[in-house]
Amino acid sequence: MSLKNTLFLISIFLYLSFYAQEHSGNSILDSISYYRSLAENKELSLDDRIKNVKTAIRFANASKQDTSVLKVKRLLATLYLNKIGTGAMEPDSIYKLNLENLKLARKVDDTLALAYINNVLGWYHNIKIRPDSAYHYYYNTSKYFNALKMSDDEAKALYAMADIQFEERDYVGCENTAVEAIKLYEKMPQSEYTLDNLWALYNLIAISSDELKLFDKAIEYHYKALSYSDKMKDNYLYTLYSNSNIALIYKELKQYDKALEIYQDLFKSKPLLMEEPYNYALILGDFAHLKYLMGSYPDYEVKEMLHEAYRISDSIQDEGSTMSIALNATEYYIGKKEMDSAMYFSDIAYKLGRKFSTNDVVLNALKLKSKIDTTDTSYLKEYVELSDSLVNKERAIRNKFARIELETDQLELKNQQISRERMWLLILSAGLLVTLILLYIIISQRAKNKELKLVQQQQEANEEIYNLMLSQQDKIDEARSIEKKRISEELHDGILGRLFGTRLSLDSLNLSTSEEAIKTREGYIVELKNIEQEIRKVSHELNTDFVSGSGYEDIISTLIETQSDAYGFKSDINIEGDIVWEDMPNKTKIHIYRIIQESLQNIYKHANATHVDISFKLKNNVICLFITDNGSGFDVNKAKKGIGIKNMSSRVKEIQGNLEITSEKDIGTSILIKIPI
Repeated sequence: MSLKNTLFLISIFLYLSFYAQEHSGNSILDSISYYRSLAENKELSLDDRIKNVKTAIRFANASKQDTSVLKVKRLLATLYLNKIGTGAMEPDSIYKLNLENLKLARKVDDTLALAYINNVLGWYHNIKIRPDSAYHYYYNTSKYFNALKMSDDEAKALYAMADIQFEERDYVGCENTAVEAIKLYEKMPQSEYTLDNLWALYNLIAISSDELKLFDKAIEYHYKALSYSDKMKDNYLYTLYSNSNIALIYKELKQYDKALEIYQDLFKSKPLLMEEPYNYALILGDFAHLKYLMGSYPDYEVKEMLHEAYRISDSIQDEGSTMSIALNATEYYIGKKEMDSAMYFSDIAYKLGRKFSTNDVVLNALKLKSKIDTTDTSYLKEYVELSDSLVNKERAIRNKFARIELETDQLELKNQQISRERMWLLILSAGLLVTLILLYIIISQRAKNKELKLVQQQQEANEEIYNLMLSQQDKIDEARSIEKKRISEELHDGILGRLFGTRLSLDSLNLSTSEEAIKTREGYIVELKNIEQEIRKVSHELNTDFVSGSGYEDIISTLIETQSDAYGFKSDINIEGDIVWEDMPNKTKIHIYRIIQESLQNIYKHANATHVDISFKLKNNVICLFITDNGSGFDVNKAKKGIGIKNMSSRVKEIQGNLEITSEKDIGTSILIKIPI
């Protein structure tokens, strides 16, 4: 198969391979898009959508494109969240998936994906009551959304962080985080959504201040919360919650009249209040406790209100309101010296507080128990131990959240530093690579320049040698001419003169009458005439300047004759007269001279030839040099190229020529050299 056909087949194969690969890649991407669209189709069932997105994930994995894999796996996480929301799936099923998505998002540096994935992981750890991890992921979420200028999502993350801090009794940290979220919401256009969040955040700060015993500040923030809820359409529950909390603070401050005024105002809408049994029971219990503290209301009224509140909370099994009402009832019965009833309600509050880790309720229950049974010091001891542990825990929690933020920021700074170092490493590597390439180019160029200089020097040397050869040839020709002229003059003036004199003498002797003498003399005279003519002819030929017009052809002819005589074979040379050697560069003529010399030497060493033909022909402005011998020949394809052939090839290449060698065993070898003029 020819080289051209082979290259054609290779190109066809590569094209088909590329086409197949491109077609396969497009097919995979089309499949991903198709199954992803099915997964996003809300008209399908949730299970069918999950099935389709899992198929899309398989195609995405086959595509080996991380961005495609991340998109479809995030869609699967969203569908899992929807299924968890229906109660058909456990939250644990989403945890591993989101860790995988987090790793992918970091790999492709997708900030938006990182924000949402961290948000889901924060939610997961929050419902699993892992406040440290939840806070960590929410903190990351807030940072990513901040970088993306997505204020709403950033505010949500901050709200979640503040809520965790409140639950963990880091009230100062809760207030600071809530204030950051408030600043974001206040910059947004007012809507039911933003007003709702602003009310919730100010309410959170208010109850945090209440826990810190900063009652005036707490009341201020509750009224600030009310200023936002007043702008909302359906604001009854918001108003109810804020006012009941304000009433509790006034009760704590012993400003009973202000608290009473709020409760009386709330109970003006008793039918509306009773629509929310939880709130009604809780507020009714607090109202009863206020009446007990004021001491101006009948006992039966207070007791009836407490029992009604407890009955409602117990019937709806609301532990939060039950604990509050039980504590109020305990305090009431202690005041009335009914210790059995007091112990009964304190046990309810204590057990529920322990069950739900509501430490404030546990502490209050223990404090009340110590008042009920003054002989048992275990209640006070447990109270002190729990109180001290809570103080230490609060301190540790405050440090913990600060440490989480610090460590997260340090990790972010470290990642930024690593990114910078990686960037500088890439820049330095690129710079080093460019430097090495430049050095290689410079060194290569210098080597080429040096080689070119050597070639030029060699060319100049060859031309100088050729000029010396021509000069030497001229001197030889001149010496030959002088010598020929000297010999001609010698023959003409010396030998011819003497022979002429002899001929005259003999001619004079021819007067003798002897017939024999006459014949003898005539014979000598004829011979002398012949000698005279021969000498005259030689003298004439020697005196002719036969080297006039001689040049490169003479040099070549002399080389071939000399080499042929030395190597012992016959040679014929034929040079067409159309070749103008004077117009040809000396470099070319020198290489032709050396090529012929090398060829004759190779014929002598290897061919065992008896005859060599050398001819020059001019065809289409190309000199064709033929060198043919009748030697032993050789196999051109199998024979190794010796130094002689390599030298010839190199010289032919130097003059932009073409070398062709054909040979047959026992027949001979032919060399054709084409030299463009």
